[in-house]
Amino acid sequence: MGTPVACELLHPTLVVRDLRAAIAFYTEKLGFTPGFTWGDPPTFAGVELDQVSIHLRQGTPGTTGGEVYFVVDDVDHLYQRHRDNGVAIASPPANEPWGLREYGLLDPDGNRLGFGQHLPATEPPLPIERVDVPVRLEKWLVAVLADLAQHKGMSVSACLEETLLHTFEEDPPGSGEVPSPHTRRDLAAIQALKARHGLDYDAHASYRFVEKG
Repeated sequence: MGTPVACELLHPTLVVRDLRAAIAFYTEKLGFTPGFTWGDPPTFAGVELDQVSIHLRQGTPGTTGGEVYFVVDDVDHLYQRHRDNGVAIASPPANEPWGLREYGLLDPDGNRLGFGQHLPATEPPLPIERVDVPVRLEKWLVAVLADLAQHKGMSVSACLEETLLHTFEEDPPGSGEVPSPHTRRDLAAIQALKARHGLDYDAHASYRFVEKG
């Protein structure tokens, strides 16, 4: 078969009746950012959601339309944003047996857009025994941790357990890269919490910690 060819990027293309109206829908209603337009008047355009982009081509949509699926880091937050913008939802968020929480909508040209978030595995149950550990932490780190746990809907203990388990692994194995337990929205919230509590430490600041007195 020879050496396989690597695909670096994938840009699905959707056919739309009115390119300018489609760009407005995707940017103003769905939260995409403008990418490019081509032609005068334009007949081809690109819009982006985070680092994923799709192309829009003016034409006559087929009877069934196209379909694009996006894997996102906070599906319920995006769903609420779309509802608040008056977008017609085809199917509300639901936890599916294939391990994703997802919902779907139709754009004005009948193209279906799906948005899903990977669900953490909750089965089978893993019996454990928790023990008390005497721990002393810098007080502003504790404040941020407590607020972060509340933001994520977790206990402080569960938030610490999640963080520790992530630091014990490599992603992918052998890469030397440690996966973060936090989504991009979590990380944005963490920066806001750090600013709220006046915490400006970098990742290695603990090596310089010296207790007062």
